[in-house]
Amino acid sequence: MPRPAHRRPGIVLGVSLALGGLGAWLHPYLAATLPSGESTPNLQPAQAAPPTTTALLPSAPGLSRTADGRHYPLVPADPGELAALLARVEAAIRSPGTPAAELPDLGHQQQVIYRVLSHKPQLSAQVRRELPPRWQSVFDRHLAARREFLAMHRGGRKPTSLPAWRIIAPEPPEVLIGHYKKAEAATGIAWEVLAAVNLVETGMGRIDGVSVANAQGPMQFLPTTWSERGIGKGDIRDPHDAIQAAARYLVRRGGLQDIRKGLWGYNNSDHYGRAVLHYASLIKEDPRAYLGLYHWEIHFGTAAGDLWLPVGYDQSQRIPVTAFLQRSPASAPPPGSSGY
Repeated sequence: MPRPAHRRPGIVLGVSLALGGLGAWLHPYLAATLPSGESTPNLQPAQAAPPTTTALLPSAPGLSRTADGRHYPLVPADPGELAALLARVEAAIRSPGTPAAELPDLGHQQQVIYRVLSHKPQLSAQVRRELPPRWQSVFDRHLAARREFLAMHRGGRKPTSLPAWRIIAPEPPEVLIGHYKKAEAATGIAWEVLAAVNLVETGMGRIDGVSVANAQGPMQFLPTTWSERGIGKGDIRDPHDAIQAAARYLVRRGGLQDIRKGLWGYNNSDHYGRAVLHYASLIKEDPRAYLGLYHWEIHFGTAAGDLWLPVGYDQSQRIPVTAFLQRSPASAPPPGSSGY
């Protein structure tokens, strides 16, 4: 969020201890921005494939479900079983044959696995050893990103209430990519970086609310920053306008010379910048990885665990966790699924 930076403990992605340096696979982001010049990738899954992928996701009778019939993802305790599930999920997200209707559950399953493993070094090491080599670098970057965010909030008290937010459906993935690519063409800031910032700030625009520092909109701008000459144009809450402004702001903060410097200007934390670049590198490597990240849900870490705030959550003021769970039991993590 453009400075002065603020911290929002416990939200989904910023809403992750790092496994090591950024590595050779992230080098282009450390050296400079990544001009693409490519057309918007085709992210539309094939509609004719039989909907069998999510039938292989773990489930159990008696789980509480949201109004649309979904339940909180389950995370197997056995390392081999968990590695097999994760490999299956990563492959399905990237497969053009995966039906669009299955992607929300696949993305959410992926997200919860990494949230849980980020807190369990021994289990995560066991799972990594069981993963096919194809997914080990992907695994490393996901865990490193999540642990960077955890490092930003370590030691804080776990909240006993939930924020005054609305959780709304984001614009379609291909529409958002159009916004990112337009901003890249205008400024030179890589679209993958803009997508990663959008992800960690508001879950691709799912969080419709004002932060404790008064940051607003899908890219979390302070009104004072938005009003700076040449930054904000249009509506601070409009995804298109906010994404264009974010690219301009990253340029102003030195992002064309060093994207790490630009991201530090966006949020004064090296942890933040490293996490964003990990997610950006996953998208750069395979644009279809964006589909998993796009479908990540809003989670909020509390004293009662890692609560899922689905689309439709709508609170005009803070609400005690206990009161919320009484009417929304599907938001509570099953045993073993709390990534907080």
